[in-house]
Amino acid sequence: MDKTAKIYVAGHRGLVGSAIWNNLQQRGYTNLVGRTHSELNLLDGQAVKDFFDKEQPEAVVLAAAHVGGIMANLQYRADFIYQNLQIQQNVIGESFRHGVKKLLFLGSTCIYPREAPQPMKEECLLTSPLEYTNEPYAIAKIAGLKMCESFNLQYGTNYIAVMPTNLYGPNDNFHLENSHVLPAMIRKIHLAKCLNEGDWEAVRKDIDLRPVEGVNGSNKEAEILEKLVKFGITPEAVTLWGTGKPMREFLWSEEMADASVHVLLNVDFKDTYREGEKEIRNCHINVGTGKEISIHDVAALIQKEIGFKGEIRWDASKSDGTMKKLTDVTKLHDLGWHHKVEIDEGVHRLYEWYLKGICINHQ
Repeated sequence: MDKTAKIYVAGHRGLVGSAIWNNLQQRGYTNLVGRTHSELNLLDGQAVKDFFDKEQPEAVVLAAAHVGGIMANLQYRADFIYQNLQIQQNVIGESFRHGVKKLLFLGSTCIYPREAPQPMKEECLLTSPLEYTNEPYAIAKIAGLKMCESFNLQYGTNYIAVMPTNLYGPNDNFHLENSHVLPAMIRKIHLAKCLNEGDWEAVRKDIDLRPVEGVNGSNKEAEILEKLVKFGITPEAVTLWGTGKPMREFLWSEEMADASVHVLLNVDFKDTYREGEKEIRNCHINVGTGKEISIHDVAALIQKEIGFKGEIRWDASKSDGTMKKLTDVTKLHDLGWHHKVEIDEGVHRLYEWYLKGICINHQ
């Protein structure tokens, strides 16, 4: 792809989209287009059409999505299926109508069955029931990858779907109400450490930057404590959801970006399935490390990195979600990409980024 090719990155401010944007810039791509949610509502079909009419991108990266953790997925089931289907319908549809040459669709490994054989190969898609907690989101993402596959088969387009494992990294979501597991643990344990050490200035800085249910740094100590206790944060202990037993695979978001751009630039639809197959399906590509660690061990890693002297407790009355979710990354390796950042280095990098963000916003 020419370095001057116009590439639209949908979701360019998010965890993955921002990393993909930076990766493309570092590779010398100079004609990148992005719109914030306030500038372009991807749920609005007419607005998306008008954008494509005006910009005429040659390539599209669909990294925009409505995402969240277990709590959000359980509470807002309609939002997760409706909004994601709508975004995909609008962006993929207009990409087709405007002759986009290459499209990269980002999904999630939650598309796989709850009891999928481990590690999960691309072929196990739709072989048994999904995990209940995030079924609406998973169905939307399955629809997206099947839309890409179907356009390719019917119209000869070149739309590739990648399914990342659990991601973490710069620009992650640390909001206590709806963030993913790893950034949520970092923030909870950081706040508990500050409380444990009586560092109220640090606590106030943190919740000023990311208020918790309307409570910010200007509230009274008692009000702040009451709100943090609701989320399992006290000076003595941090209470986390579930048993800590589930195994998870974590991929540094900047590496996800590198894998995505590698696929965008070097992989075509014909490379995603075996030639001569009667039924062409499961053309998506898993993106991960192929390595797993328990939630319990990640929490211990984070506790050590942050230096929290208190206790980590587990609330077994809360859902664990899927017990194992390890991807088989053979296909990705065969297509020429391997990860480099291991989990301990990633946790160190993310906590450094988190602290830097608090400091920058309070200078």
